Amino acid sequence: MPDIIFPNLGITIENLNRVAFTVFGFDIFWYALFVVLGIIAGVFFGAYFAPKKTGQDPILYLDFAMITVPSCIIGARIFFVIFSWEQYRHNLLSIFNLRSGGLAIFGVVIMAFLTAFIYCWRKKVNFFHFADTGVVGLIIGHAIGRFGNFVNREAFGGYTDSLFAMQARLDQVHNIGNVTPDMVVLIDGIQYIQVHPTFFYESAILIILFIALNIYRKRKKFNGEIFAYYFLVYGIARFFIEGIRTDQLLAGAMPVSQLTSALLAATGAIMLIVGYIRYFRNKINSPKIS
Repeated sequence: MPDIIFPNLGITIENLNRVAFTVFGFDIFWYALFVVLGIIAGVFFGAYFAPKKTGQDPILYLDFAMITVPSCIIGARIFFVIFSWEQYRHNLLSIFNLRSGGLAIFGVVIMAFLTAFIYCWRKKVNFFHFADTGVVGLIIGHAIGRFGNFVNREAFGGYTDSLFAMQARLDQVHNIGNVTPDMVVLIDGIQYIQVHPTFFYESAILIILFIALNIYRKRKKFNGEIFAYYFLVYGIARFFIEGIRTDQLLAGAMPVSQLTSALLAATGAIMLIVGYIRYFRNKINSPKIS
């Protein structure tokens, strides 16, 4: 029987093992490979390609990448553990078992922001200009990393019969979250769940955003504009995606990631409003040469 089926697209996937290969008896998971591939792509585009395209010194960004990659992994784990504390409180050593999964992208965003702010302060460079350049790496790295959720069969939404509906064997689903009876379908005697592949939605939006911001980069009006558009677009997209996910991180009854998404979008909107007001005010007040 197939492991994953996209019934309305006519796609079936068989033998989708979470383990990519084994080295000296040590299993290497696809999830880890996609995370590493995302990091490599993020470093290339955010710390090498983008600075060269904008006439900046890539070394400044490559140095930052060496600092921020480990700090962001730590941030992603801390964010996940804080809001999944019941899962770890009786076995604290499991906090360090990253092979079991459990990384939250908002931990990456927060830690990247803090690390970049301190780095720019120490190097005496403009933070918003720096963020405009480097954020494209975060976007593409995140988009690639989401494919690890696909292999893990996790981070999905509720029931749907839309074009992109995905069916996954129930006995292979990871981090299952809140499964309702309407999600379960029986295929040749085997239970599947039919759900929104929210990781694909998010990855597709990020890839489109990555392309759009790279095209728009030369037309930006002020430092921080690219960074702000990332906050706004990703915040809005993630808010709605998080609303249909079944494995939300909660603080009491409050969906943490949905609240964080709203704050992210609001911050981006405020940055854009303030930035455009200043831009057009300066343009109006600048002396005209006749």
